[in-house]
Amino acid sequence: MRTWVSWIVVAPFAGWAAVRLSGFEPDWPWVPVVAYTPYAVCAAVVTVLLACLLRRWAAGTVALVSVLALTPAVLPRALADGNPAAHGPVLRVLAANLLVGRADTADLMALVTTRQPDVLTLQEFTPGAMRRLESAGLRKVLPYAVTRPLPGVGGSAVYARYPLTAGETIKYGGFGQARAWIRHPDGIRVEIVSVHPCAPKRIGRQPCWQAGLAALPRAGKELRVLAGDFNATLDHLPVRELLANGYRDAADVMGRGFVPTWPQEGSNQNLPGVTIDHVLADSRMAVRDFEVLQLEHTDHRPVFAELRLP
Repeated sequence: MRTWVSWIVVAPFAGWAAVRLSGFEPDWPWVPVVAYTPYAVCAAVVTVLLACLLRRWAAGTVALVSVLALTPAVLPRALADGNPAAHGPVLRVLAANLLVGRADTADLMALVTTRQPDVLTLQEFTPGAMRRLESAGLRKVLPYAVTRPLPGVGGSAVYARYPLTAGETIKYGGFGQARAWIRHPDGIRVEIVSVHPCAPKRIGRQPCWQAGLAALPRAGKELRVLAGDFNATLDHLPVRELLANGYRDAADVMGRGFVPTWPQEGSNQNLPGVTIDHVLADSRMAVRDFEVLQLEHTDHRPVFAELRLP
């Protein structure tokens, strides 16, 4: 009986480690489940202790191997990284999901006032939300904008302190991801993407989610910042591919990669928190600061990053 118990608790985490590290990402329900990998590591440690208490050394060894395999994938998120030698101007980026436009306008304007972003990316940006924000004076603070408002969850926008040139919106499954080029007064040009692919919360949504992430511009000669609701953590393969391509996650760089951004409130608020909102910056940029903030009447917490351009 003790042998069966030990293997029943150890085997799921051994399988989790094998799939997470394989470079293969199965369909639903794995896609939403893998977001909880940091919790799985903690649970796997408990299985090591349980197997040892039951004196089942084979199961204990497998559990220990699972922990040792997963730890390097998640532990660095709590450790601050170094930065490249960037000596250019500072670019402050704020990103917020508005929950179908319901987020508190006064709260968001207060964040804009206190954090003084040069760039604001918005997701689930509705026509009503645009009217309320611009009536509250958003265009006075951030006068340049590329707005793609839509009813429902598919709208997005980029507001900025400096001139913007609109790029081609990324559209999959009714989700629009606004793109814009900002020109800093120092002459440096940076592409900004308001990220929001489909949420893979039910079966059949993975192709749309994958396509929305795969369509994000890769790092290259031009400087880019991807900011918003990725509906993915650093344990999802598409995000890991973006990082391998030449981006860095601002939260990870600052050692704050475990701070959850969802769910803040709403129908899913009883779920454990996960980090699905990000600021990914070109690896040539230095990350000077990162914060996860509060915003009323939305299920996501906004994220703020201060970057130094090369």
